[in-house]
Amino acid sequence: MSDFATRRTMMVDTQVRPNDVTRFPVIEAMLAVPMEDFVPPSRRAVAYAGENLDLGGGRVLLEPRTLGKMIDMLDLQPDDLVLDLGCGYGYSSAVVARMVQAVVAIEEQPEMAAEAERRLGEAGVFNVAVLNAPLAQGAPKHGPYDAIMIGGGVEEVPEAVLDQLKEGGRIIALFLEGALGVVRIGHRLNGRVNWRYGFNAQAPLLPGFERERGFTL
Repeated sequence: MSDFATRRTMMVDTQVRPNDVTRFPVIEAMLAVPMEDFVPPSRRAVAYAGENLDLGGGRVLLEPRTLGKMIDMLDLQPDDLVLDLGCGYGYSSAVVARMVQAVVAIEEQPEMAAEAERRLGEAGVFNVAVLNAPLAQGAPKHGPYDAIMIGGGVEEVPEAVLDQLKEGGRIIALFLEGALGVVRIGHRLNGRVNWRYGFNAQAPLLPGFERERGFTL
């Protein structure tokens, strides 16, 4: 067993499971996907440190306990189509791809998107389509989606993204409220999304998810 495989098992046992991540497919996927292959080369050694991992350009890979619990709360099904906004180098997409039919992954930094595509290909993950596009636009032409995951902090979720969620679909996002970060899950019912509290977490604000500020001179 490689050193990374040992660390991966330890991450799941000490960070993910104790955080009420109980669905077997989530545990299985996080045990199977080598996180060290989806981070910058300089970060490989600290891939399993258990905190938000700096990917550069103001972006992070969410800490395993946060990401695992977000995925767990989405209650993913084998025939789901999932939109992964802010996929970074593709780790979250690789994990989710093991549980669903297909993933559309959006990354707005061109070099990051290219790396995500390359790394997913090398890992043999072929049910993820990586698109280089603004995160806040989503990918309407491939939707609507059964589930949407946002891989970073938001102040609000644009209507353009919410509109891509199927009736009965789920969306999960980490809302930044002052010093606090709160993960909420939203369900689309009768055309509107109703949010409820999940748990507390932290991440940097993603571009395009800022709250509209009042106009001032």
